[in-house]
Amino acid sequence: MTAAQADLQAEFLEMREGLRIDRPEVADGAALWRIAKDSGTLDLNSSYSYLLWCRDFAGTSVVTRDVSDGRPVGFVTAYLRPDRPRTLLVWQVAVDATHRGRGLAARMLDALTARATAEHGVTGIETTITPGNTASERLFTSYARRHGADVEREVLFETGQFPDGSHDPEVLYRIGPLSL
Repeated sequence: MTAAQADLQAEFLEMREGLRIDRPEVADGAALWRIAKDSGTLDLNSSYSYLLWCRDFAGTSVVTRDVSDGRPVGFVTAYLRPDRPRTLLVWQVAVDATHRGRGLAARMLDALTARATAEHGVTGIETTITPGNTASERLFTSYARRHGADVEREVLFETGQFPDGSHDPEVLYRIGPLSL
């Protein structure tokens, strides 16, 4: 880890708003499920999947906790792509309604990628966004600008590929190379 990466990590772990960015724990799974459910935009996975995510992918995910009670108020779930281990695929980003509009999603994403770069040599990220999800489009394009990275977009999954047929297409955003 470079000194700059250590400074970036330290800057984002403790925040002046009484929040702390941390690794998720299994006990956080229920709160992540609730935050995702209440978001109104995310595809809600089973509660079981959030428990597994907090167990198996804690090293490549973050939660933001209220320091006063330890309760999660936001999260980013991600994993390293098996066929591209230097690429972090960001699965979901969500912030509790009471903490939205403060730049928390961007700070979590920055903190996570700083850690993933230091620990795993990550050089780029990927995510998928459905057309019209303006908040996610802004989050990831501004992330790319902050990190001096290019953004490539292409449809990853068409509507017809989803078995229920009612899902919008998922557009893959490839962001990199990162300069952290």
